Parts: sequence; structure tokens; C-alpha cells
Amino acid sequence: MKKVFRYQIVYLLLAGLFVLAVFMNINTGNVNISFGRILRIIFCGAESGAAEYNIIWKIRLPRLLSAAILGGALALSGFLLQTFFRNPIAGPFVLGISSGAKMFLAITMIFLLKYIPSMPMWAQVAAAFIGSVLSLLYVLLFAGTVKSMSTLLVLGIMISYICSAVTDLCITFANDSDIANLTYWAMGSFSGSSWSTVRLSAVIVFPAAFAAFLFAKPIGAYLLGEGYAKSMGIPIKFFRVCIIVLSSILSACVTALAGPVSFVGIAVPHITRMMMKTAKPGVIMPAIFLSGSVFCMFCDLAARTVFSP
Repeated sequence: MKKVFRYQIVYLLLAGLFVLAVFMNINTGNVNISFGRILRIIFCGAESGAAEYNIIWKIRLPRLLSAAILGGALALSGFLLQTFFRNPIAGPFVLGISSGAKMFLAITMIFLLKYIPSMPMWAQVAAAFIGSVLSLLYVLLFAGTVKSMSTLLVLGIMISYICSAVTDLCITFANDSDIANLTYWAMGSFSGSSWSTVRLSAVIVFPAAFAAFLFAKPIGAYLLGEGYAKSMGIPIKFFRVCIIVLSSILSACVTALAGPVSFVGIAVPHITRMMMKTAKPGVIMPAIFLSGSVFCMFCDLAARTVFSP
């Protein structure tokens, strides 16, 4: 009963922090808008066309929703990779997934934008996904020959540095405008979010997250050992492929739409485990997604207000 009570308290705390983050992100900025006015604009559609209406609907709401969706995706991706490698420091950046996505997307943006006036967002996500999968597949090629997971993580770090070096090489020979765009994008930010970004991220992230939640019981068995998972009738090879694909989709979507946001995938799963004091996937996975959303929303709030204007 104590454990159930603790889970309830943590979920209520996260829900309260989520509501607080939404309110602060909408209310805080160079233009102060009263709470009553915010409610009228959002729920009643009042003052359509006014400056405050445009600020809320075209700038602040898309930005906070993107931070919520993509932050949850990145945290869940980190949890899946930590489960797969059974290593607490595994994550999209440590294993080179995000660096591979960044490299492939940078190459695509530099060379294809010469022939295509504007690159659609779905193409950015596709390019980032291809790069992330190629990087992870390269790591997994050595999985059969390398005995220790620590060595495999070192290989992932090497691939991450190689991808970063190739990206820097491409930037060296790019045009000034491409360099500026890539440099700004490489910092990682939710500032360029729009409703199309929110829609695309929701279409990709929510089905992938739901599919990951369906693997909660196989993940729990896998954490107890491959032998135990096999005895429970779990097809290990298929399970591994699913985990890899889902984590790559989630991290690639974040990298393509918000840039390489690095630390969330490693930090948030550990913070959530410490709060809930459990490793049960069915209990902790929704909390990890919610924690990633809250974490990124508050980080984005700090990023745009600390040195405001």
C-alpha cells in the first residue's frame, strides 16, 4: 500500500507541475497577460486578431506543446536504450543516435537545399531517422563480437564523435546562410515551433510512445535476464528490433524538430526512478514521459526568460 500511495503522490506531483508549467509558459514573457484574459482567449476565442491572441496561439502555445511532446519522447527514448543495453549511462547521445541523426540531417540540408527551395518537416524527420538507425545499426554490428556492454558503449561514443566530425566538415564547406542555420539548430531549441511542428511531432511520438507502453511486460521480463525472458515466451530478437526502432523514431523526431537536446534522455529516467523508487516498466514509463515533458517545459521557460528581453 505504501508503494501505491507513493506512486499516486508522484503522479499527482507531476500533474501539478505540468499544469504549473503550462500556466507559466503562457503567462510569462515580455508581454504580460492576465490570467482571466488568457482563459478568455484560449477557451472563448476572444480578442481574435489582437496582439495578445497572436502571442498565445501562434507563439507560446505551440512552443510549450512542442516542449511537452518532444521532451517526453526524448526521456522515453533514453529509458528504452538504458533497458536495451542494461546500462544507466546509455542514451541517444552516448550511443551516437542523435549525432547520426544530426549528421544525416545536416548533409541533407546543405546539399539538397541547393535544389529544393524549402525542406518539408516530414523530410527532416525522415533524414534524421535514417541517420539515427544507421548509427545504431553500426553499433549493433559489433554487439555479437563484443562481450561487455561497456565496450559497446565506448563504440557508441566513438561513432558519436565521428558523426560530429563529419558534420563539422560539411559545415566547413557550406554557405554562410547554411552555417548560420545549422549552428542555431545544433544548439537545440523549441523556439521555432509552430502548429505544424506540434501536429507532426504528435503524429510520430504518440503512436511510438503507445507502442513502447505495450512492451512494458516484456521489458520487465527482459530486465530480469534474457534467460528468464525466453522462458516467458518472449521472442528476444524481435523484442530487440522493436526497442531499437522505437527509440530511434523518438530520438530522431526530437533531433529533427528541436535540434540535439542532449541531457534529457539520460537524466530524466534516473530522476523518475529516484522519485518512485521502482523499476517496474508499467508503472514508471508513463511517469518518465510526463517527467520529460515537465522538465523540458521548465527548461524552455528558463531559456527564454532568464536573459529576457
